[in-house]
Amino acid sequence: MALFDLSLDKLQTYTPEVACPADFDTFWQATLTEARSHELNVSFEPIDVGLATIESFDVTFSGYGGQPIKGWFSLPKHREGKLPCVVEFIGYGGGRNFPIDWLLYPSAGYAHLVMDTRGQGSAWTRSDTPDIPDVGSSSHYPGFMTKGVTDPNIYYYRRVFTDAVRAIKAARTHEAVDGSRVAVTGGSQGGGIALAAAGLVPDLKACLPDVPFLCHFRRATTLVDSMPYGEIRQYLKVHREKTETVFHTLSYFDGVNMAKRAKAKALFSVGLMDDICPPSTVYAAYNHYGAAKDIRIYEFNNHEGGQSYQSLEKLKFLKATL
Repeated sequence: MALFDLSLDKLQTYTPEVACPADFDTFWQATLTEARSHELNVSFEPIDVGLATIESFDVTFSGYGGQPIKGWFSLPKHREGKLPCVVEFIGYGGGRNFPIDWLLYPSAGYAHLVMDTRGQGSAWTRSDTPDIPDVGSSSHYPGFMTKGVTDPNIYYYRRVFTDAVRAIKAARTHEAVDGSRVAVTGGSQGGGIALAAAGLVPDLKACLPDVPFLCHFRRATTLVDSMPYGEIRQYLKVHREKTETVFHTLSYFDGVNMAKRAKAKALFSVGLMDDICPPSTVYAAYNHYGAAKDIRIYEFNNHEGGQSYQSLEKLKFLKATL
């Protein structure tokens, strides 16, 4: 895929008007208030996966609707005092898999919680968390993008974003974690969830979204035909009369609207040849981001972005920020 989106100079000033419902903040305040009515019920069960320098824990906590969400929590065995914590979210279709897949941050001296994504997994890594949708969830195109998309109250990502906020709270309950030094991160869908968490949790220290998904839906679905944005396009190809209803729902979950409300210092990344999360959708969130920010640009890369190059950048950023 060659360059297909706006030129870099135009990307750097791209601040589109993205629809935001008048009751956006009220909607999320009510959603999180309802979530807080359920006990967190967090547990950290030690498990031995054969690692000599990392302690691993099987995590369960109550997410949206009090429903159980799984995760892995990891700590460096040799530590002094409370640690800053990185909460990580997973890309589309993936699950938490095994603790040995999440060694970067505990190896660098951080506490680390990776949240399983409800109902996903099996596309490229395994998951242990089912999705329990609200009664009345409408028919949808295979995948998650249109699951409940005619109503923000039953839309799939209302549950996922609430789970993410609860995951941060769960991480903060562990005795080894310094709750005042928490960062969120993830790539693609995980980056979009990290942006949502930064927009909904005002006291995070850092947000590190890589090639974030779930941003500027309207542009993404008309600019590329790749999946997962293509799920929305295909749904609307069939349900022609629901276009405005669908995009109204999606406006409650758009990473651009979340980014505007974020207060944590941020490090983004973008691949300028990314035809899954187009550069202009990433820059729309980045340019509207509400706090101090920086971005790493990978001119010749697609959706893989910076990979290990970006991991090194993130470790430097975390060391300076946390």
